[in-house]
Amino acid sequence: MKNYSNKIAITTGDPNGIGAEITIKALNTLNIPSGDIVIISNSKVLNTYGHIQNNYEIVEVDYKSKVRPGEISAEAGDFSFRLLEKACEIMPKYIVTAPTSKEAMNLGGHKFSGQTEVLEKFLAHDGQKAEMLFVSKDFRVLLLTRHLPLKDVSKKLTKELIIAKVERLRHYFQNKLYINKPSFALCALNPHAGENGLLGDEEETTMLPAVEAIRNRGINITNPLPADTLFINGVQDYLNGQKLPYDCYISCYHDQGLIPIKAVASEKTVNMTIGLDIIRTSPSHGTAFDIAGKNVANPESMIEAIKYCLY
Repeated sequence: MKNYSNKIAITTGDPNGIGAEITIKALNTLNIPSGDIVIISNSKVLNTYGHIQNNYEIVEVDYKSKVRPGEISAEAGDFSFRLLEKACEIMPKYIVTAPTSKEAMNLGGHKFSGQTEVLEKFLAHDGQKAEMLFVSKDFRVLLLTRHLPLKDVSKKLTKELIIAKVERLRHYFQNKLYINKPSFALCALNPHAGENGLLGDEEETTMLPAVEAIRNRGINITNPLPADTLFINGVQDYLNGQKLPYDCYISCYHDQGLIPIKAVASEKTVNMTIGLDIIRTSPSHGTAFDIAGKNVANPESMIEAIKYCLY
């Protein structure tokens, strides 16, 4: 097999969404040398959405269906899945993924809650677990739970899970960012951090014991703090171009962490998968079926996802 270990592999996501369009726009904007990039897609899909200026290598993945912008289909979901499978198979230096549709992939027979879980299936070894980290400059948010119904978050949020995920986060900081003593801020699950048990006891029964164990491992982490006030200083510092008070915020569930970072940096936020041998980056938005094929998609988040892999 050809050696792709020094290349950035880019998958174009759902063929009926904006993935190919923003990939083309991003690559034409960045004008990266052709030897640094390999695109995993299908020429028919790419040609539907535009023209790539540079002569990048394309690893072709078969797609027999017609490209139908805006349509959710099993065929498109299966194609999206096979793009990810091929990206993992060639083992590049980085993987950049355009958005996929969870619904389409499930229709196609691939029962995953997102691309993070697919990458974990193909890349994880020796007990590795993939983690979802959202980044805009030095504003970083780790999700303790990902695509999960809100009613199930409390059941999922165990002491052992919190400890394991924070350890993987520390490993990423120390081995990828070379920050030896990162500082982490932990969002409480309940309003007002449970108000001493009046509004929920998960902080007392689960989160504080996890914090104590984490600190015993030499990790700098706060007690669980009310999320509505925790982000205030960080958001203000980000907007003022100043250093944030913490290296990473750790949120209990999806919207708790993503609302603050997307509110201030929606087009500059990158979705990252950490915890595996290969770092994956992605735009922080979805397939945008409502505008697919109209040539109006904003490539800014895709540009940021690719730029992260260049430095």
